[in-house]
Amino acid sequence: MFSRLFGQKQPEEDPKREQEAAQQRAEQEHLEQQRLAQAKQAEEEASTSQRFSFLQRTRQLFSRMSSTVAQNDTITDELWDDLEEQLLAADVGPSTSTWLIERLHQRVQEEHLRTGTQIQRALREELAALLGKPSALRFSKQSPLTVILVIGVNGSGKTTSVAKMAAILTHSGHKVILAAADTFRAAAIDQLKVWGERINVPVISQNPGSDPGAVVFDAIQAAHTRGCDILIVDTAGRLHTKFNLMEELKKINKVIQKFVPDGPHELLMVIDATTGQNALLQARKFAEDIGLTGVIVTKLDSTAKGGFAFAVADDLGVPIKFIGTGEKIGDLEPFDPQKFVAALFAQN
Repeated sequence: MFSRLFGQKQPEEDPKREQEAAQQRAEQEHLEQQRLAQAKQAEEEASTSQRFSFLQRTRQLFSRMSSTVAQNDTITDELWDDLEEQLLAADVGPSTSTWLIERLHQRVQEEHLRTGTQIQRALREELAALLGKPSALRFSKQSPLTVILVIGVNGSGKTTSVAKMAAILTHSGHKVILAAADTFRAAAIDQLKVWGERINVPVISQNPGSDPGAVVFDAIQAAHTRGCDILIVDTAGRLHTKFNLMEELKKINKVIQKFVPDGPHELLMVIDATTGQNALLQARKFAEDIGLTGVIVTKLDSTAKGGFAFAVADDLGVPIKFIGTGEKIGDLEPFDPQKFVAALFAQN
């Protein structure tokens, strides 16, 4: 009678069974999170690979290097020889390649590495560390005007890089003005004016042969009058052996500092990647004489030796701020070391 009125007593739930069910749910959630993370990583790698598609020939070298190392079950003298040979083939440079090999030897001893796969992972880590962290442009915290001075030899893509950088900064909301201080070449003045019209950025110039310091003076005055917050100065292509040109650059600095005491805020050198190790000799001299704050590496799209970026970072000790990948106005982008290394080792 009691059971008909109130129903039969329900059996108590088994705590052990409920715990197992909860554990299964947790495992399923963990597997799903792993799957999503792997999918996201694959998507990011594909995006990075596409973004750095201009490095395809360099990537072939690094992929071959990666495969050669990873296929070795044990670390042999032949492995070290192959690795050094392929680093040199990618234009990483003799001194940087030697340093990397020595560093990997050190890690083998300290971390008890035993396989080629472990060496491959260590190599990627060392290359990324060599390039350092992304280094954004520095802007003045004291003055309303930030001054960026750009130097480099003729033919390196200097004037074009100035215009491309101006386009990036303008797109970011800055009001930019350019100074055509490469007065030794009439073509450089005309080229910058054409770029200025394309990107709608004013260009301050004088006649060919004028005093570059006077051009910079005019540009600073114009920047203040027009309310510009960034001045980019395109200077003459110069060789470090020409004393008068180095003195001219120092004179430009004095003009800048008279009106913008904490300037110039960036002193960037444009280096043509196709010239390889030869370009480092001049860049090193500039760094010693006037002090660089960063480098723009151009023409990475036309060389199979993108490993040059590592030689630049190691030899000069200054960050790569931008890389140039083509002739179009959008073919200049801020340098991301981690993504650059990831792209080099990505599968084609």
